Amino acid sequence: MAIAALTGVAHEPARGMLGRIQNELFDLGADLATPGDDFAPSEMRLRIVPAQIARLEREIDAMNDDLTPLASFILPGGDPAAAHLHLARAIARRAERNAVAAAQEVSLNPLALIYLNRLSDHLFVLARWINRQRGDPLWTPGATRG
Repeated sequence: MAIAALTGVAHEPARGMLGRIQNELFDLGADLATPGDDFAPSEMRLRIVPAQIARLEREIDAMNDDLTPLASFILPGGDPAAAHLHLARAIARRAERNAVAAAQEVSLNPLALIYLNRLSDHLFVLARWINRQRGDPLWTPGATRG
């Protein structure tokens, strides 16, 4: 949904990032579906690899370079695409919790767990990057107490 909400030339870099991530999510699913003791990628076994995590990290760093430091908690919203990205982040966090729990029962690729963690951070920073022109909706502590 988030990628569909990205319209206009200004969102082209975000569409590229999300397109790569969508493809990698299928790799991640294949990785998590084949627990075991050997996490080396092969023609028969898709595995998350360090280069995929490193790319997420590079993109996070590049987007953060365009952002002001956080001064408050961010509320989901702003641009519709950013709102979808905040929802995607929540889903990625839930997937990470489930994968960590599964890893207590079966042997999962540790890189898959790291990828999920970095993915949720990437989605959060991407939402902030999308909202950078209009500003992030910020939490105002106690604003509705009266």
